[in-house]
Amino acid sequence: MSGRPASMVETLVMRERYRDNYRRKRDPIAEDRLLWRAQTFRHCVHLMPGQTILELGCGDGLFTRQLFRVSRGENPITAVTFGSERQHPEALPRDVEFLVASSLPGELQGRQFAFIVAIDLLDKEEAAEISKIIYDLLRPGGQVIFYESNPWNVVLKLRRMVGRLLGGEDRRGLLSRSELYELISEIGFIRIWVVFNDFVYWPLTRSMAWVLRNLSILLENTPGIRTLAGSILIQAQKPPRSVPRPGVSLFEHEVLRHSVSVVIPCHNEEMNIGPLVNGLRELFEEYLHEIILVDDNSTDATRDVIKGLASEDPKVKPIVRTPPNGVGRALADGYRAATGQWVLSMDCDFQHLLPEVRDLFDAAAEGYDVAVGSRFSRHSVLLNYPFQKILANRGFHLLAQLVLLRRFRDLTNNLKLMRREVAERIRFTQPGFAVNAETGLQPLLMGYKIKEVPISWINRTPNMGMSSFRLARAGGGYAQVLLHLWLKKALGRGPYRKLERVGTHRHTRQECGVLPEDRD
Repeated sequence: MSGRPASMVETLVMRERYRDNYRRKRDPIAEDRLLWRAQTFRHCVHLMPGQTILELGCGDGLFTRQLFRVSRGENPITAVTFGSERQHPEALPRDVEFLVASSLPGELQGRQFAFIVAIDLLDKEEAAEISKIIYDLLRPGGQVIFYESNPWNVVLKLRRMVGRLLGGEDRRGLLSRSELYELISEIGFIRIWVVFNDFVYWPLTRSMAWVLRNLSILLENTPGIRTLAGSILIQAQKPPRSVPRPGVSLFEHEVLRHSVSVVIPCHNEEMNIGPLVNGLRELFEEYLHEIILVDDNSTDATRDVIKGLASEDPKVKPIVRTPPNGVGRALADGYRAATGQWVLSMDCDFQHLLPEVRDLFDAAAEGYDVAVGSRFSRHSVLLNYPFQKILANRGFHLLAQLVLLRRFRDLTNNLKLMRREVAERIRFTQPGFAVNAETGLQPLLMGYKIKEVPISWINRTPNMGMSSFRLARAGGGYAQVLLHLWLKKALGRGPYRKLERVGTHRHTRQECGVLPEDRD
């Protein structure tokens, strides 16, 4: 391409300047977008305190500031800018190490990091060389997160064409999704995700952005349409595949010490239940009152694994169910057995998102009655999620909002933390997966204070077992929940008619339900 920079660092300088200039002049929601991307980084890598982060091409430091924010200041961050004339960005937090690089690896030679993150870094001419350097800068098992502009985006193509005509040519050499995947694979990375991301882009104004902001997760997972996204998200890991999680306790809130009953329904989960329980004890031991493992008529070795865990730790309490089985029945039995002040429910395959559970404990310490892990917050991450399930989930929540006349995003995930008072008031009527709608929407109907917490959701891989969820079979149960909600709300009748909040304190009307500040 004519007029391109001559060296790798000159190319990096050019791209860094282009990105900063675009944010200043053309992105009305730059700060929000960078926060979304920082949250995506945190959720994708399941960030733990103490893990080191290298940001390449930090520019004006705005993204660095968001990385510092979402990491709670618990992670050493090194921010690198390219070009000798660069000054220390005013936005950069004091605790961030700031480096000006005139070469790469340069001052980073011999150092290694747990994670490397960058925005708009990989130029076609130098991408292979840069990727090799990044590979060497990663610790074994370390991960990269890149955001690259999508060359298939129609608006970008139009803007580049107009730029050439007006003399403001975009000199970046962009790579397509397939080219990025091939590049990262050839370098030696494993567990590679290269997905289309972000439909909220120029020429939308800030006031218009909320329309696509709400649709973006759906569009990112819609076959065909997703190729028009504004960005491409790349996540990849340096071998080996399995890396021990840092041995760090995530306990913070003394008010919740030994107060949490964890309820886990288990059906053919022999591979998952051990790592999940061990992860809970490792990260949240001080919160735990008990771990209730409900064997829902498993046909594999789940029951034996549960018995072994119970023999090792008196906090592990097994419940062995008799037929008929069903996740709703298992969850109901677990809730009834809980004796802690708080009840935390989760699925067996949630061991990878355990670091994110700390956000639920934060919400409880803030005074919320219920905290729900939301898969459809704008700060959530959905990878490899079936389009049909997204469509069904969004349709159900739209109808539920119309019935209840409340706004919320995702209350049907089985990652919930609630006061035992709330758990004891729930009326379980659904034997299957629709129970997750009951545990999410009944507290709202009763007027409890709820907070939705963004989480990641990556669809099951073969080594995690097979989910028993079947959309067509579960749909009838969700329809029944909607009907029961309407009967209670409109007529005071049906199975939920006796749902009432107890206790002397009641929240005001503005305090009840999902508060505006809880919705992003």
